[in-house]
Amino acid sequence: MLRIRLSRGGKKNSPVYKVVVAERHRAVKGKFVEAVGMYNPMTKEQQFNADRIKYWISVGAQPSRTVHNLLVKNEIIESPKVSVTRAKTSE
Repeated sequence: MLRIRLSRGGKKNSPVYKVVVAERHRAVKGKFVEAVGMYNPMTKEQQFNADRIKYWISVGAQPSRTVHNLLVKNEIIESPKVSVTRAKTSE
């Protein structure tokens, strides 16, 4: 199953993320099918290839929660934002 997710790059303490389409079980910094955008949280710069993202979603790729919220914010997809915090596990 394909996943649209962030892949971290950049220097120490200054991250830059590529938005990539990758197989779900691959390593985060591993091999990916296609890079479809970038996100810089330090400068809030965002670039997305909307046509390619819509194509990958149409063939079954699922965005991660964070990427989903970025796509909703940039009006590439229409749906409500989702919570990105994980539920606490009872010990």
